Amino acid sequence: MKIPQILLIEVEHAPGNLARVLQQVGDEGLTVSNLEATNRTPTHTLWELTIEVDEQEELNLVDHINALPCANIKGLSDRVFDRHKGGKIKTVSKVQLSSQQVLRDIYTPGVARVCLAIQDDPKKADDYTNIKNTVAVVTNGTAILGLGDIGAVAGMPVMEGKAALFDAYADLSGVPILIESKDSQKIIDTVEAIAPSFGAIQLEDIGSPECFEIEEALIDKLNIPVLHDDQHGTAVVALAALISATKSVGKELRNSSIGQIGLGAAGIGISRLLLQYGVKEVIGSDLNKDAIQRLEGLGGKSASLNELMETADIVISTTGVKGLIKPEMVQQGQVILALTNPDPEIEPEVAIKAGAAFAADGKSVNNVLGFPGLFRGVIDAGVKTFSDAVLIAAAECLAENAPEGMLIPDPLDRAVHDKVAAAVKEAALSTN
Repeated sequence: MKIPQILLIEVEHAPGNLARVLQQVGDEGLTVSNLEATNRTPTHTLWELTIEVDEQEELNLVDHINALPCANIKGLSDRVFDRHKGGKIKTVSKVQLSSQQVLRDIYTPGVARVCLAIQDDPKKADDYTNIKNTVAVVTNGTAILGLGDIGAVAGMPVMEGKAALFDAYADLSGVPILIESKDSQKIIDTVEAIAPSFGAIQLEDIGSPECFEIEEALIDKLNIPVLHDDQHGTAVVALAALISATKSVGKELRNSSIGQIGLGAAGIGISRLLLQYGVKEVIGSDLNKDAIQRLEGLGGKSASLNELMETADIVISTTGVKGLIKPEMVQQGQVILALTNPDPEIEPEVAIKAGAAFAADGKSVNNVLGFPGLFRGVIDAGVKTFSDAVLIAAAECLAENAPEGMLIPDPLDRAVHDKVAAAVKEAALSTN
């Protein structure tokens, strides 16, 4: 797996010296992501060079740069670890404790009046607490990204990331909840017990098939919205990408045969939403017989990997297996979304070279565009479920707002998240 690394390189002032350093980067087959001068003396400049490398490439590059008479590595920094140091989130007060009177108002004795008011009318909790705008981000760490079963605590950086995104793009407080258990009933009971603290529940990175049982049970038991993001958030963004991709290559999505490789949480979620959207045929491939039966129960068909690749107009892959799709499997004119992160089943440029009309990976089809607006819209609508109409409205909104030449909008554009939330709210209110 490639990781971003920052090298601090001191280069002696002379024509061509920086070029010699960059030549070493090129000779290693690496690309410069960023280059910035951070300090300059009469004789040397300190450059901050950002590249994406694996461990061996980094060691080779450091040795080769240090071997140059004009340059010296002064330090290394892993940007990803630097940004995680101390965690990525914290709880802060909306109220400034500027006086004794403020303290008395927000704590004792003043707070007692608010507590009694909520006791008399529980609905007032929406007005006088942050419960409504707080989302539990729940995991047991059994299906973290493309890493698999690494445990709940090891998955905490992902949950903190989700919380940070909720704050940035939906003005929601995400609270990570780590449950060290693989017992579905224990997870259900735990979430049910803590649910009064939250306005909604986001299930995250829980392995299949347990994730299906847990989500279904919690939807049935709780009176607040519950969404397993790996299924439905991923499905929303995948559908948006497919709407854009098929439009760009002149295919009709609903009349296409779609092959879904990998029928875990994401694969089933995508297949289910595509069928609800009206796609005529979804073909699935998975080594797990129960997963195949689940797809067939939704109205899909099963096929081997080779059969799927030979017949599908559009191929989506969510297997977690790097390089699973070989170039010789690609058919002329296919649309291929290889969505496993961090390493896709086939690199987009390889798929295009092999004959695909369009190809993308999980880096460009990221569910960060889905869940903030989905939760904001459903909470604002005051409904208790994420209906298919809501999910489809979110996908269509993303496709409509994709800039020319792009599958989906820029995930850093807050306005897009607001538009998704508005579309979700409208769809939720019109179908409830």
